[in-house]
Amino acid sequence: MRIGIDLGGTKIEGLVLDDDGAECARLRVATPDTAYEDTVRAITDLVAELEKRVGARCPVGIGHPGAVSPATGLIKNANSTRLNGRPLRADLERLLGREVRMQNDANCLAVSEASDGAAAGCGIVFGVILGTGVGGGVVIDGKPLTGAQAIAGEWGHNPLPFPRDDERPGPRCYCGRTGCIETWLSGPRLRAEFERRTGRALRATDIAEAAQAGDAQAAGQMEIYCDRLARALSTVINILDPHAIVLGGGLSRMAMLYDLVPRLWKRYVFSEPDRIVTRLLPPRFGDSSGVRGAAWLWPAN
Repeated sequence: MRIGIDLGGTKIEGLVLDDDGAECARLRVATPDTAYEDTVRAITDLVAELEKRVGARCPVGIGHPGAVSPATGLIKNANSTRLNGRPLRADLERLLGREVRMQNDANCLAVSEASDGAAAGCGIVFGVILGTGVGGGVVIDGKPLTGAQAIAGEWGHNPLPFPRDDERPGPRCYCGRTGCIETWLSGPRLRAEFERRTGRALRATDIAEAAQAGDAQAAGQMEIYCDRLARALSTVINILDPHAIVLGGGLSRMAMLYDLVPRLWKRYVFSEPDRIVTRLLPPRFGDSSGVRGAAWLWPAN
């Protein structure tokens, strides 16, 4: 058995998988919005409770925002900014008394879906997190690609491609730049832009549901959102040429994305429009795909 932990901005989810990928235990708690040390303690308490439920000591894999710097061993690039500059791996290993394996949360999503999920059998898989933040991860032949700076797949902090005049210079990002893909495609941005345009306060997934139900204002907003997502993903296809792109995070539940975005990206991908075979897929394991991928950082023997 192995434990996977998905450290998100609002929740921490943990599960225990056996060697066949069957779920043995699951637990979800709120991410502390206080000090870094409280987040570390919440993770170790979650591990302890999961091990109590299954009656065994387990290897632990962690999916987290940002990356572990190869130079310092500290977290960098996390939109949960209290993690940045902190020795998360070292702190967890000290408290748990064992080795901990860690990967970017989007890499964990991609590993999960490439292993036994929606993209099983695909050679090149790009995993996308669409939620509070926007991230990406690359899996090639079942293995996550980390890269020289540990930033492979960090798609959300590139500029939005093919910007319209009213999209320049773009919103300010927490990273200090303007116009990052994350600032256009995150759930908070979709909610805020819809409210600014219409005066209506709806959750991102509710906007998509309203659009599908025939709400003209919501449909207009989703057309804009899907075109931006298509532009952003077209650059991934042009560079990486993946066999599949799998969406994760809370916004992956918006069903209309999977039909509309591939129709729109034909305008931007550098290939024959009728021969783009990259598939855009919902995650087989829903918003739990990342936590499964974290567990699979310890493969079955």
